[in-house]
Amino acid sequence: MKIVKHSGNIVDFKREKLRNSLLKSGASKNIVEDVISQIEKQLYEGISTKKIYKLAFGLLKKNANAHAARYNLRAAIQLLGPAGFFFEKYIAKLFQSEEFETLTNLSLQGNCVSHEVDVVVKKNNVLTMIECKFHAGREAVSDVKVPMYILSRFNDLKPLQHNIFQKNDTIDNCYIITNNRFTSDAIKFAKCSNINLLSWDYPNNDNLRDKIDNNQLYPVTCLTTLTLAEKDRLMNLGIILVKELLKDTNCLKSIDLSPNRIKNVIREASELCKYI
Repeated sequence: MKIVKHSGNIVDFKREKLRNSLLKSGASKNIVEDVISQIEKQLYEGISTKKIYKLAFGLLKKNANAHAARYNLRAAIQLLGPAGFFFEKYIAKLFQSEEFETLTNLSLQGNCVSHEVDVVVKKNNVLTMIECKFHAGREAVSDVKVPMYILSRFNDLKPLQHNIFQKNDTIDNCYIITNNRFTSDAIKFAKCSNINLLSWDYPNNDNLRDKIDNNQLYPVTCLTTLTLAEKDRLMNLGIILVKELLKDTNCLKSIDLSPNRIKNVIREASELCKYI
């Protein structure tokens, strides 16, 4: 059976790949096998991966909203746009969960020109600048030009002292983080230049998906009980993470949800954060 990917490439349908993605939702093996069985009955030559995803998402949601929410995680990260403003805040919260001090949206003067820096983090007196490369489309990748460009900015900022967390701070390291993927050349260049990379699936261990699951850093955009407009309103209130919503459930009243809907949202959020 041939299926069509988001990129337009035609590949073979792989049952095991679908099974693995469904298991990551937290659904039991029995539920996963049932979902696969139902999907296979609806497969046809040339079906798109987007259609398969929608089928899987709908079947998981019938079982448990939290399973559908986790299955929807990558798409939820893509909703932290459209320009990536909320993605930068989300990345700052990721580092905060690992006990870093963080600041976002800084303007720093380099040796030659000034630079807008997405995030700066500090831990054990080591400062790292972070460039966030957000892609709204799933197939977009960050190629070798990205680390080349960021390296030049890092080299312009590194020799100088800056007023960041305190006076006379110096930037020691550089990180590039994307919600999608890096090309192999981008990875090679970054390794050679001592630039750290983090993407959805890189490095093999402790990549973006791993960090999200290990620290339960689920964005509110993955919740299936909220509309897109309601998710945007929450993020504009500073509620980026599901954890934050659970700590301040009054924020749901402030976006005009009914008591019954608030109950449903809190139930899904609680189940999602109890997965680990």
